[in-house]
Amino acid sequence: ALAGLYALYTMGVSVLKPKWAPALPLEARTLREPSGAGGTRSLLILTIVAVVAAVAFAKWYFPAETPTDEVIVIATTVGTGVAFFSAVINHLLKFGLLSRLAERVTFVLIPPLALIFLVLGTIFLGVATPTEGGAMGASGALIMAVARRRLSWKLLKQAMDTTAKLSTFVVFILIGARVFSLTFYAVNGHVWVEHLLSGLPGGQLGFLIVVNILIFFLAFFLDFFELSFIVIPLVGPVADKLGIDLIWFGVLLGVNMQTSFMHPPFGFALFYLRSVAPAKDYVDKITKKITAGVTTGQIYWGAVPFVLIQIIMIGLVIAVPQMVMVYKAKESTVNPATIQIQLPPTETPGAAGQPAPTEQQEQQKETDSAQSLEDLFKGPGGTPPEKK
Repeated sequence: ALAGLYALYTMGVSVLKPKWAPALPLEARTLREPSGAGGTRSLLILTIVAVVAAVAFAKWYFPAETPTDEVIVIATTVGTGVAFFSAVINHLLKFGLLSRLAERVTFVLIPPLALIFLVLGTIFLGVATPTEGGAMGASGALIMAVARRRLSWKLLKQAMDTTAKLSTFVVFILIGARVFSLTFYAVNGHVWVEHLLSGLPGGQLGFLIVVNILIFFLAFFLDFFELSFIVIPLVGPVADKLGIDLIWFGVLLGVNMQTSFMHPPFGFALFYLRSVAPAKDYVDKITKKITAGVTTGQIYWGAVPFVLIQIIMIGLVIAVPQMVMVYKAKESTVNPATIQIQLPPTETPGAAGQPAPTEQQEQQKETDSAQSLEDLFKGPGGTPPEKK
């Protein structure tokens, strides 16, 4: 739903304010065919082939009772793989069935999507845990670097240094959050917070509004990690006491905390854009025209619509909780009344076609047991020990 809101906003801006989303200049369209065609037709055909392959595979491979999310993930992966290998075969054998644009889009877009699938897709399918999914993503990134001939000791050392710094950063935040929590709990701060938030007017709705406003403003100065380790442990027990579903509550706060990446002064997305957007006027290498630079103020103001979209999404999650609570709508197909527990049969006298022992055999068995017990307590001389 959030991605749909972003796409709707982008399309709306493109239609209503074309100057805000200008098309690529003609001089920069270097992937045109010799005939002058843009090459979008073959790209559309390749997309249709991928969709048909995904649908056909889903109908052929999966039984009717397979979960829908699993079918979508695997079928989409198969369709994407068909498109990618079709482009590879067309490029190697020089069939000329796909345009340069279609090949370029396929080779540039699909490998990163495959990397995302290695991390998130395997977690959604239950194949890997989050830790294992991260390891698979790291392995996929190494394979992509080798395939593009960009893997070097310098790049590997840089990645390891960045990973070590980020891991240390998170661990120290966790240690600080733990110390803060112990100190806060020692002075009964959690009791005060619980009484304060649970006594708000409006019940659950009042609690949700106040907590979301609090987290929204804290996100101006704290990032996702601090909010997760410090604030969530304080408001989580109160939400549970008020009868709020904790999974739904976690998703709601997750959507809210996403705004910490996009608004000043510490939004990471703003810093990333600032690092790649030129601050001064520059000459475009392709069009040879002077292009105005992007100021920091423009970057900040450009993030405002996306922050508003996040706020709208928070309201939708509160107003329509079924978007998140769909997992509760899935009723179990197992009827407890039909469950049968079958134990293996025990061996009884005369089982497996053998005749039951006679009375004389039973008496002889008891006599042998008594004799064995008497022999056990006999002394070295062959007689039972004397009673003292």
